[in-house]
Amino acid sequence: MKKFVCLGGGIGTVNLIKGLKHYSSDITVIVSAADNGGSAGRLRRLFHIFPPGDAISCLAALMPEEDEKFGKLLTYRFPGNRYGSDNKLSGQKLGNLLFVGAKEITGSVEDGLILLEDLFRTSGKVLPATTDALTLSALTVDDLRVEGEQTIDLGKYKGKRILDRVMIHPDDPKVPQTVLSAISKADVLIAGPGDLYTTILPVLLIPAIKKALISSTAKKIYIVNVANKPFETKGYAIDDYIASITKHLGTFPFETVIANNDVSIPIPRKYKYKYVLQGGGGHAPYKLLLADLVDKDFPLYHEPKKLARCVVKTI
Repeated sequence: MKKFVCLGGGIGTVNLIKGLKHYSSDITVIVSAADNGGSAGRLRRLFHIFPPGDAISCLAALMPEEDEKFGKLLTYRFPGNRYGSDNKLSGQKLGNLLFVGAKEITGSVEDGLILLEDLFRTSGKVLPATTDALTLSALTVDDLRVEGEQTIDLGKYKGKRILDRVMIHPDDPKVPQTVLSAISKADVLIAGPGDLYTTILPVLLIPAIKKALISSTAKKIYIVNVANKPFETKGYAIDDYIASITKHLGTFPFETVIANNDVSIPIPRKYKYKYVLQGGGGHAPYKLLLADLVDKDFPLYHEPKKLARCVVKTI
């Protein structure tokens, strides 16, 4: 029974923990606090709270498989525009609303998440990377400054729309002690898969988390995305992900890199995604592990069981 700590929180992390929960019941997910778009962003602005979307998706993924219907209820989204008015129910995820209630009842984000974990019998826990009101900005390769996670993520700005770096604000937010304790006690620390600039780096850039990650003696794994997201990592190869993390952190703290090598399944053109280019490793100070990890039914992402098996084999 290994203690896994996953850094990120988006759909990539969801797919990872769906597989990992078959190998461990001690999984902690440290979720990015930078989300300001969609239904979670609406609740963030309306109630001045931690954006709950990724946290709720991870809680649903950590639920027992026999409670699948409850998981679907937690992630049920009301009909309508998820980018609509902040005070409208349309497009909201039911679990997000439960989070607001749990936070109000318990008095804190962390205690609210614990209440939901108990209620839904999760095989792990979800922690906010910070409870500060975190925002994100970015610089593009043509020196344009872009504000806000949603604007960066969706490429809602002019110019080349190729990112150079992202910054968090405040640059040294408070980190719950539970987060630092989880990292220090972990047997395995995993970053990715997930949106590099709007999900993974907003967690790794937090100074206290960066320091804890670098100083940890746990097995450290970085999982490269299956496909490149438009406006974030267009045209990236495996090495580009490594280079970006190194540029932002001043080091690459992971000893093992896992990447998909099955690019035989066509990605539907409507998604405008393309597979991450192969190549990487060489004389780099990390071990590169390549395997067939793609979800053949939806080739933008990893297949949870294949990914989990690969992770477990490395430890």
